[in-house]
Amino acid sequence: MTITIRPGSTVMFTGDSITDCQRLESEDGLGFGYPLRIAGEWGLRHPDRPVTWLNTGIGGNKVSDLEARWQTDVLDARPDVVSILVGVNDMGWHTLDPKGYVITAEEFEAGYDRLLAPLAEAGTKLILIVPFLLPIHGIVEAGAGVVRIGEEERKEWRTDLDPKIQVVRKLALNYGAQLLDADGMFAELAATTGPEYWAADGVHPTPAGHAALAAAWLRLVE
Repeated sequence: MTITIRPGSTVMFTGDSITDCQRLESEDGLGFGYPLRIAGEWGLRHPDRPVTWLNTGIGGNKVSDLEARWQTDVLDARPDVVSILVGVNDMGWHTLDPKGYVITAEEFEAGYDRLLAPLAEAGTKLILIVPFLLPIHGIVEAGAGVVRIGEEERKEWRTDLDPKIQVVRKLALNYGAQLLDADGMFAELAATTGPEYWAADGVHPTPAGHAALAAAWLRLVE
């Protein structure tokens, strides 16, 4: 079943840099990425159903960062729909960081569950976006700075990320949330065009990648 967005609803996007997209520098607070595209397309499709769109994504955020600001940035706004994309910063590439950040899939699940529980209790509709990693090789940004990544590093990161992707799928099922399987979607798209078209560094979407996310998101609502 799709989520019905009623007139006057408040829809919030939250997560990390993929959602943030310089939102604080934009006039409407939505940034330049998929939240902006969704809001624009919704307005064209449903001019009779005005919606308040909010974006509280912050670049670099992990599940623990979201939890620390969840009450102020999300719950206090009392949104009707919350869309969450988090997890790529909980992936193993942060072992490159001198701080040596590591989080297990079990810890990731527990933290993510603590985000969802109060929303579910309030009757908030949920859309969970699966974190993704496209098979790009070359230079990417990590906690320690700019690094050159090869096939072995990508395999290691996938080994760490894949169980966390399964966590998001499990939580979506447990909470009756809509699931946007962005990892699977981008894998299929990249098979025909190459991954760079969708995310030049494998993580941060290009304009085409944001458009694909927005289109997939809009298929989950009515």
